[in-house]
Order: sequence, then C-alpha cells, then structure tokens
Amino acid sequence: MQAELKAALRSASGEVDAILRSAVPADGGPVANAMLYAAMGGKALRAFLALEGARIHGVAVEDAAPGAAAVECIHAYSLVHDDMPCMDDDDLRRGKPTVHKAWDEGTALLVGDALQAMAFDLLGQGGLPDGRKLALSTSLARAAGLFGMVGGQAKDIAAESAEEPLTLEQIIDLQRGKTGALIEWSARAGAVMAGADQTALARYGECLGLAFQIADDVLDVEGDAEAMGKAVGKDAGRGKATFVSLLGLDGAKSRAVSLVTEACDSISVYGDSAETLRQAAQFVISRRN
Repeated sequence: MQAELKAALRSASGEVDAILRSAVPADGGPVANAMLYAAMGGKALRAFLALEGARIHGVAVEDAAPGAAAVECIHAYSLVHDDMPCMDDDDLRRGKPTVHKAWDEGTALLVGDALQAMAFDLLGQGGLPDGRKLALSTSLARAAGLFGMVGGQAKDIAAESAEEPLTLEQIIDLQRGKTGALIEWSARAGAVMAGADQTALARYGECLGLAFQIADDVLDVEGDAEAMGKAVGKDAGRGKATFVSLLGLDGAKSRAVSLVTEACDSISVYGDSAETLRQAAQFVISRRN
C-alpha cells in the first residue's frame, strides 16, 4: 500500500472512531460497548472514499466526517447481522470473535439495529446545507435497503437453495446491491456534499464495488484465514456460484484489473487531485484481507 493511501485510510479511521466515541456513551452497557467493538478496527474504506471525494470538492473535513462515519455504521451493522447463525454463521470477524460470540445473539441483533439508526442520526449533523443532508440520507437509505445492500443479500441467500446456480449477469446484479451499493454511495458522497456533478465518482464507485467483490471471491480461494481475520473457502464448500467459479481464477483476476482501469479512467477529470483514489482502486484488488 502506498504511503499516501495508508495515511488517508488511517486518517479516515481516526475520524470515524472519534465520532463514534463521541456518539456512543462509554458506560452505555452491553449494546453500546458492542457497537464500538463492531464499528471500529476495520479498513474504513468507505469512510475514506467519502472523505476523499469531499476533499476533492473542497468540503471541510468536519462537514464530511459525519457522512463518512454514517456509512461505516451501516457497513458494520450489515457485518454484525451477516455473521449471525441465521445468516452466514461466522465465528470470526477482523480476527476477533463476532459480536454474537463475544456477547450473544440478542445483543448482536440490537447492535445492528442501533448502528443503522445511528447512521441517519449522524447524517443530520455537521454544517452542510439541509438539502444536501437530505440527499445523503435518502440516497444512503436506498443504497442500504431493498434496492441495494439488503436486496443483494436476499438474492444471495435465495441463490444458496436455488436449483440452478446463478449466471454471471445474475451475480453481477446481486453484488452491485450486496457489496457495490454502499461503495458507490461512498464514492459519490463527496460530490453530493458539494452539490457537484456525481457522474465521474459514481462510475468510479460502481467499478470499484464490483472489483472489490471479485477480489473477495479470489481471497476466499487464495486467502489465508489468519490474514483475513475470518474463515476462507466457504463459498466452494457451499457450492456457491462466484466470479471465480464462473470465470476461473485467472479470468476473475483479469476482470478485476479491467474494472480498476475503468475506475481510474473515470476520474481522470479530477487530474492529480484524484491520485489517492487511484491508489485505492489498485489496493482493492491487491489486498490480502
């Protein structure tokens, strides 16, 4: 990872952590403690994308940070719920016991609910004009809900019991919701905050989201459980159709590289100011966790 990107990701994580520590009471009990446990310690890629897009458009960090923290809350809530026995039934996340293991299933359910609610509370904060706060809130609700992340997850669950494996186009459609919708929202959030044209960043986010999921499929085959901080090989064990199963390992990697090239080309309008976003695109397909 290049130094500029590493510093930007660290800064994004710090902004999110500071907001969450301020918003969640330290002595708030099991749910509050588990919220911080679940939402802190990740890559903060989505927060980084929101903050970097805001920086490019001249939006102050203090105005952009609530939106960056909000999308990390949505992402964290989705992971908490996905890890539960009724969904993916995972014991580890980011190298630590999942929330339902560290606490219990009831607490995990409430943690996800609370993080989702907090996201929209945060979007109402900061100094952005009210109209832009509303645009961020409504678009995040759509990206997180039936027409985005939740809808994609529902299709993924249905695919596990379907008589026929998904086609490539069906997987692309599924992943644009399950994984891609929040990444795309994050990428274009800075333009929304500035009231600027979103076209370039939206295309960047769309390509990045799909490349991210392809990289996840590759890591499920090639990744190391210790480096990943979670189980690997689960997709093959369940007989799931993935980018790797349909394109082959080399084909999946080639598709990811093409998507990253397209993502980088789409933000050429920003010149050198988008260099860290280009580095992020390369990181997405070279990461080890």
